[in-house]
Amino acid sequence: MADQRTFVIIGASLTGAHAAEQLRSDGFTGRVVLVGSETDRPYERPPLSKGYLLGKEPRDKAFVHEAQWYAEHDIELVLGVTATGLDPKAHTVTLDNVEPLHYDKLLLATGSRVRPLDVPGIDSSGIHYLRSITQSETLREGLREGAQVVVVGAGWIGLETAAAAREHGGTVTVIEQDTLPLRRVLGDELAGYFRDVHTAHGVTFHFQAGVREFGDSGGRVTSVVLADGTEIAADLVVVGVGITPNVELAEAAGLAVANGVVTDEHLRTSDPDIYAAGDVASFHHPLLGKRIRVEHWANARNGGRAAGAAMAGGEAVYDRVPYFFSDQYTSDPAIGMEYAGYVEPGGYDQVVFRGDPASNEFIAFWTQSGRVLAGMNVNVWDVQDDIQSLVRHGYAGGSVDLARLADPAVPLPSLTP
Repeated sequence: MADQRTFVIIGASLTGAHAAEQLRSDGFTGRVVLVGSETDRPYERPPLSKGYLLGKEPRDKAFVHEAQWYAEHDIELVLGVTATGLDPKAHTVTLDNVEPLHYDKLLLATGSRVRPLDVPGIDSSGIHYLRSITQSETLREGLREGAQVVVVGAGWIGLETAAAAREHGGTVTVIEQDTLPLRRVLGDELAGYFRDVHTAHGVTFHFQAGVREFGDSGGRVTSVVLADGTEIAADLVVVGVGITPNVELAEAAGLAVANGVVTDEHLRTSDPDIYAAGDVASFHHPLLGKRIRVEHWANARNGGRAAGAAMAGGEAVYDRVPYFFSDQYTSDPAIGMEYAGYVEPGGYDQVVFRGDPASNEFIAFWTQSGRVLAGMNVNVWDVQDDIQSLVRHGYAGGSVDLARLADPAVPLPSLTP
């Protein structure tokens, strides 16, 4: 007998696409509807600030699947449509300009949106955010030789955009409220390293600085005025001051929300027929023993798959070690890095280096009482499995010999049972 159930995924994103794929892989034969507010089919976001922005990768490489894949797998792709209401009791979702859609199970893959900067002049032409493929395309057109580029925010997006702007030959200034780039994520030890990498490439930083206003002429940005009155000439501005999870649909429906849509280790929300995954999910991580919300590519991809498997009837827990990567610059020093683990600000007592950061080839480990909580490999490859094993060992309560951890001659696998 044919499966008459309808599974609806709100968010035609990396998360949503992989959830749909997993449903079919796990044998679900009912109706699958994938709804997205953008008009492009699901795509990955890393190329937006990396390969595509650099002009080194074609636009099509960003898409998760070929256009025909959705029809071939009997997945209804509904694009350019926004979900405006969710009624868990009636099991319906209201779509903009479309009849309400009944669901048996639903996945919220609504992701996040950029945090806007609310200062005078923010609406001037030439000021960009970077969240969509269209925004990346528009930004890339403005990155050119000699362009005066100002980046507001020294997080991952800000630094990757700064690197891309320098690769295009622009003059780049980065404005950051903190004392170092990425300090809340990496701590002073590694934040200083990334400052030095960008400084070596000619980027100018203004730390402990805020934006007072944007100057413009004829509606187009011409400068960035800092809180202390410093004025920086600008042909183009990129604002990257964080993102906010899109929880409004869940909140209005009465689902539990706390820094994201609250889920258990199976990505189930407070309603047993509704799941959440990706940027929007604040999920219980059994390895860490706490709820976390992760805003990176790997969580979007793996979380989508885990949610799809759970919706199809699986009971496996979602306990992936948080992971992200970044590529910055293609000329010396060219930086490629991977990070695995989870450390809150101030949540470690020592950073152990394996290799010399000055060589731009090293591994850094964040440790607490001898336990490895996170590790980052910079221009050192094929060590992620070992790093993640160390992180799992550390979160399980296992400590390691820190002297051996720092010694490149000691194989990483020998440090864990």
